[in-house]
Amino acid sequence: MKASQIVLYRYAIPFTEPITVKGRRIVKREGIVLALKSQDERHIGYGEIAPLPGLHRESLKIAEGQLVELLAKYDLTNPCLLQDGLYPSVRTGLEMAMINLEAAISGTLPVLADAGQLAGLVPVNALLFGDTACIMQRAEEYFSLGYRTFKLKVTASDTANAILSIRALHRTYGERIELRLDANQSLSLDEALAFARYLPDGSIAYIEEPLKQPELIGEFYAKTAIPSALDETLWQKPELLSEIPEASLAALILKPNRLGGIYATLQFARYAKENNLLAVFSSAFESGISLSFYALLAASTASEPAACGLDTYRYLQHDLLETPFGAENAVLDAPKLYREGVKVNQGSLRRTSLWTL
Repeated sequence: MKASQIVLYRYAIPFTEPITVKGRRIVKREGIVLALKSQDERHIGYGEIAPLPGLHRESLKIAEGQLVELLAKYDLTNPCLLQDGLYPSVRTGLEMAMINLEAAISGTLPVLADAGQLAGLVPVNALLFGDTACIMQRAEEYFSLGYRTFKLKVTASDTANAILSIRALHRTYGERIELRLDANQSLSLDEALAFARYLPDGSIAYIEEPLKQPELIGEFYAKTAIPSALDETLWQKPELLSEIPEASLAALILKPNRLGGIYATLQFARYAKENNLLAVFSSAFESGISLSFYALLAASTASEPAACGLDTYRYLQHDLLETPFGAENAVLDAPKLYREGVKVNQGSLRRTSLWTL
């Protein structure tokens, strides 16, 4: 691939309601869109760079500074040749744009996995939060739309509400739904064990990052028989992936723009497949540019993809695409969404710079 021009844009999308990430209240999603243009200027590959405050160590300003510095001195010819030390959000956006440009030039879908047939449909999990009444209202709405996998946030300060909600969900839906929990490393081992004692048997599939000390996940499983999923640990302490007992894990939560790019994420997906773990692709509230790409990643890495965490589009007031990203009957048509995901609505963007290569 040889790009002749790179155009950088900024965007800002208000959330439908404020979200809180690691104690930080955020009211809008901001990011950078980069467009790589082919030498004949007939094809464009878009990528998104969108570090999320509270999740990424790099701010948007810092990410943009690194990107500009890179463009000033580096010839972008191959995503595998990108220099080391790039922030994960920057690498993700660059790799995405390069892969998308290659696909635009070839006129085919990107080949993102070693082999195997592309899965057409990818199920989505629905995110639940709030008090029990709100959670049950949301669950009823999502269930009527076809959702059968739900994800509930758990915090150390509000385990009582979580227990009430889990019991209500289990009582109402039983085995008709799969319920996942996410504690975001908020519990001590003793708190997690106390919490687990109040859960109905068989009521949850797994709990993401239950512990402040993830190295104790094996002990948590031995005492509760509840498997865990790794999310933050994958970039905080990746060495633990091979140290935590295999039986205590059920899934890897894969956020490409935090893990370090598309190719790094594919390595984790490969590990999950080889070790009989679910590869659950997830977003950090990015736009449809990224979500459509992640849906294709999920479809490319498993014949029966796990329900993914890409319903975050619901919390953005608008999308950056001509046809907004969305699920139909709680599933994503990955090939269709990818083709729509490369058609960007320029009216949603503000151009900041143009680079000739």
